[in-house]
This record gives sequence, C-alpha cells and structure tokens, in this order.
Amino acid sequence: MKVQKGDVIKLHYTGKVKETGEVFDTTYEEVAKKAGIYSEKGIYGPVPIAVGAGHVLKGLDEQLGGLDVGKKYEITVPPEKGFGKRDPKLIKTFTLGQFRRQGIYPFPGMPVEVETEGGRKLKGRVLTVSGGRVRVDFNHPYAGKHLVYEVEVVEKIEDPIERVKALIELRMPMVDTEKVIIEVGEKDVTVDFNNVELDKNTLVLGEILLESDLKFIGYEEVTFKPSVEELLKPPEEKEAEVVELAEEVSEPLVEKAEEKEEVEEKAEEAEEKPEETTGEKAEEPEETKEEPKEAEEKKEEPEKKTKKRTTRRSTKGRKTRRTTTRKTTSKKKTKAAEEKKESKEE
Repeated sequence: MKVQKGDVIKLHYTGKVKETGEVFDTTYEEVAKKAGIYSEKGIYGPVPIAVGAGHVLKGLDEQLGGLDVGKKYEITVPPEKGFGKRDPKLIKTFTLGQFRRQGIYPFPGMPVEVETEGGRKLKGRVLTVSGGRVRVDFNHPYAGKHLVYEVEVVEKIEDPIERVKALIELRMPMVDTEKVIIEVGEKDVTVDFNNVELDKNTLVLGEILLESDLKFIGYEEVTFKPSVEELLKPPEEKEAEVVELAEEVSEPLVEKAEEKEEVEEKAEEAEEKPEETTGEKAEEPEETKEEPKEAEEKKEEPEKKTKKRTTRRSTKGRKTRRTTTRKTTSKKKTKAAEEKKESKEE
C-alpha cells in the first residue's frame, strides 16, 4: 500500500544533522533520552499527519508520496528545503553594555532572545564576545545544514471518522477524541467539542488550524460546535441576548393580563346596571326597614370591598338610590290608606 498526497498517515521518524550526526528531533522516546533531547512534556509515538499539508519539513513532506506502509526509509533533505540557508544579514552586533544593563552576561553559545521595535521576538545564539562587542546569530541553529530522516509509515488511515480524529490528535493532542462527536458527509463534516474540557483560547486556535487541515483532505464545508465566533463573543453580548429574550416573552404576558383585567371590569359594570336602572324592583318589604343595624352593616361590607377593587363602582350612590325608592314607596302606601279610610267614612 503506497502513500499519496492527501492521505492521513501515522509516521515514525528520527531527524539528524548529516554533517555531525546530531539527533535534533524524534518520535521515539528511548532515542530522545539517549540523545539528551527528551522532554517530559513531549508526546512520543507515531505522529498523525496529512501528506502534503506541511505538517513536517517541506523536504521531508515532498518525499513521503510513493512510500510503502510498513517499510523504513532514509531521506536526505537539502538546506533550502530544511531550515533554510544561512543569511549573513541575520548576524547582528550589539554592545556589551546593552546586555549588562538587562543583567545579562553573554558568552559564546549562549541562547538569547531579542525583541525588535515592532514587538517581534527573535531567538539567536551568541557567536563571540570581544572588545565590548557581542555578535549574535539569529539564523536557525540548523540553517545551512543537510538533514537526514529515518522514517517509517506505520499506518495509512482509511476510515473517515478516524481520519478526522487523527487530525484532532495532531492539532490538539490533549483532547480525548472519544468525547468528540464527529459527523461526516461526502463533502461536509461537523465536529462537536461541547463535551470536551479545554481552554477557550486553545480551542479557538485548534479549530482554526483543524479547519485548514480538514479542507485540505477534501471537505468543503466544516462546522464546529461551538464555533470560533461563539467562543470569541464577549460575555456582555450573551447576557444582552438573554435580557432581550426575557422582554420578548414577558411583553405578551403583560398584555394578556391587562386584557383579562378589562374583561373582568366590564363584567362587573354589566352586573351593576340592572340595579341602578330598575328602582322599583329593588323595593323591599317594610319589615326590612326594621332589621337590626348589625345586619345592615354586614350587607354594606361586600359593597366596601367592591369599592376597593375598582374606582369605577359607586357603592354609595347605589345605596342612596335604593333608600330613595323605599321612601317613595312608603309614601304611596300611606296616601292609599288615607284615601281608603275617607271612602269608608263617606
């Protein structure tokens, strides 16, 4: 099985400087320890890459195509396709005082870092210290060197889901890919990181790099959950959205409550109208006039409560009209009795 451009593979390698035999990079833990370049924070084992995507040095990437899976090869990379040729312009001279004012006492071979006027940081190595002058080389340590890589393509990944997982492992090695939900189509892919605990800034950078990788291997539409835009959105905007949503929900409820109140008021007014317009029907027997005061007070209590509920009802006015009706009726009865008496006498 041969490797082609666009394939996702797992690669083991060890990089050496041809002129000196120095090991400067490896995926083997034991080799790193032996060469004195082992790092406790380093991740060892076959590295997942997409062939041709620039995940390794250009000179190595170009020569991976056509290799057989499971075989070991030795690949030589020239300086121009490795760490570049040495540039004399990148060798700068400083005064010894410039270093000492910062509490630095330089010596040949010492690594230094200088910040330019534009805020860019350059890493270099002290070449010489003499006559109050310090010469610093800002070329890459392996610039101008021929490199030799011992490589082995361990695996060629064919399954679409596993290909996406391999690229996630490359860009975000600290992520547990089993917690990532991946959905793939013919030309689209969705990657859901909602179940993953990861620093927001790390996730933003990882999604940006991963999108480029996924498009390189053939996916035209790439969707992340949460998206980069959602991760970069300020917290204030999210709070504003919640407030606006609450207002949208509450306004119709307030309107409905007001409508209900108006309906109840109209119903109460409709109940009052018959009592106010039909005075004679409100006529009560004379015995009612002799009711104890306590009974009258009890009857007045509901009317007082009603007055508190709405200012439109006039309990006092209704009571006055009822009293007037009773008096008028009583006078008519008295007059009728007198007329009857006179007719008998006659």
